[in-house]
Amino acid sequence: MLVGGVSLAHGAADGPGGGGHAAHTTGAGAGGAKEAGPVGGASRSGVFYMRADGVFSPPGSFVPSDALTYDTALVPAAARIEITQYADRTSHRVGTRLRGLVPNRAYGMHVHTSPCAADPASAGPHYQHRAPATADPVNEVWLDFRTDRNGAGEAEARHEWGFRDGGARSVVVHDAQGGAGKRVACFTVPFAP
Repeated sequence: MLVGGVSLAHGAADGPGGGGHAAHTTGAGAGGAKEAGPVGGASRSGVFYMRADGVFSPPGSFVPSDALTYDTALVPAAARIEITQYADRTSHRVGTRLRGLVPNRAYGMHVHTSPCAADPASAGPHYQHRAPATADPVNEVWLDFRTDRNGAGEAEARHEWGFRDGGARSVVVHDAQGGAGKRVACFTVPFAP
């Protein structure tokens, strides 16, 4: 049993506030079982929406999770993460919302190339639209954020390009904003091209 869930939708009215139809849903959030199932893609209309959520736990925890914390002082066990991906013919957006983190603190976050594992380095490097190239928010997906007094934070990145098939597999939370920093947490995400 894995903690977390994924919802995928595609169709002409999909996207944030779009009211489309769910193509595949697994789990329902914290404590929900994540089931194996197909991962969808864009519909004939060229619109794709995905939402994945998880609850952070340390590697090797009794209840496995796709969301791992490597530093429980900065990303406490039971903190929550949600990632959304929306793509149409002209734009690509990745958003995040987090709850239960350290209040009033800056964090960095980027999309990475490999799934999360017990070793923080397993998530690979930042996903780059043009690789190898500059490490910046134009060529990569940066989701740096600052938490509020309740430990909640959110961010969104927009690009005119989408992911290569299988090229983006996770998001990594860093202890500092910008292009680098210690990896303090990771969430495996079923990003679509």
